[in-house]
Amino acid sequence: MACNSTPMGTYEYLLNVSNTLDAGATPLSAPLRISLAIMMLLMIVVGFLGNTVVCIIVYQRPAMRSAINLLLATLAFSDIMLSLCCMPFTAITLVTVRWHFGDHFCRLSATLYWFFVLEGVAILLIISVDRFLIIVQRQDKLNPRRAKMIIAASWVLSFCMSVPSFTGWTFMEVPARAPQCVLGYTEFPAERAYVVTLVVAVFFAPFGVMLCSYLCILNTVRKNAVRVHNQSDSLDLRQMSGAGLRRLRRQQQQASLDLSFKTKAFTTILILFVGFSLCWLPHSVYSLLSAFSRRFYYSTSFYTTSTCVLWLSYLKSVFNPIVYCWRIKKFREACIELLPQTFQILPKVPERIQRKIQPSTVYVCNENQSAV
Repeated sequence: MACNSTPMGTYEYLLNVSNTLDAGATPLSAPLRISLAIMMLLMIVVGFLGNTVVCIIVYQRPAMRSAINLLLATLAFSDIMLSLCCMPFTAITLVTVRWHFGDHFCRLSATLYWFFVLEGVAILLIISVDRFLIIVQRQDKLNPRRAKMIIAASWVLSFCMSVPSFTGWTFMEVPARAPQCVLGYTEFPAERAYVVTLVVAVFFAPFGVMLCSYLCILNTVRKNAVRVHNQSDSLDLRQMSGAGLRRLRRQQQQASLDLSFKTKAFTTILILFVGFSLCWLPHSVYSLLSAFSRRFYYSTSFYTTSTCVLWLSYLKSVFNPIVYCWRIKKFREACIELLPQTFQILPKVPERIQRKIQPSTVYVCNENQSAV
């Protein structure tokens, strides 16, 4: 069943064997497979449209091209490419229980899968570190020029990490043992080392860094809330003049708004982090077990497990725009603005009272602004 350490001339034979004689493959029932495929097609539509809105907002409005917005647009673009380049073929294979696109394209689709996933994770990691530097260290060093350089470097690094799976560096199992090319069982140390490196780069290392960043951010926000509350309680308002009292109230209101912005933005980031963790922890454990556990890899439940973890990992590409629409009012307004008039149910707001979307509307940009 392997596609690795095998002469090129035997690939087609192995593909046919995998599609016809694999006793270890136990496909799901037809109604369940069709239901999962339909849900996957719906995920493609929602992920494509939602992430396209993010890219369009940043592209059409020059004022929106701040550093953090460029990162979010790159994250959305990687999710779009994952939805278009990998999910449709997995959905077709899920329905037919057969790979119809050739063994070389199977390897290519697996490479693209890891490529776009790695890029999305890299952007999430960059955003987390940037939020840590701004909120905890009070250092806002990321400008659009540096963001573009970091984005270019992340694409190159993600490509270098994923391309060995296409060149035959590791074992790749073609369907029908799984609905797409997945990492398979191997006893070669070099191949196992690559699997460990890939899984650590995709999940465990980013998870550790992001978890530490968010814990530090949470601690800082909590301390700021306590400090603002203590300052308010310690002041004797009766001894202050009218002007001083008004100035103090303005300062307290500004500090309260700043804290509210930070807390709301942090909550949104935390939700994205939780979604990333829930979607990718099962897939990371599954990939390690596939490469190291012969019993798990040749078990009759391997197909079912593969289908579930792959479906869950693809859900990540749909998760972000749903969170934006749920948490960010400006994102909902932008979605309504982009809809054609024939699809808009609510009356259009007059131009003179419409809010303009500022560069801060896609993320927290500095100490006194908030965004998506």
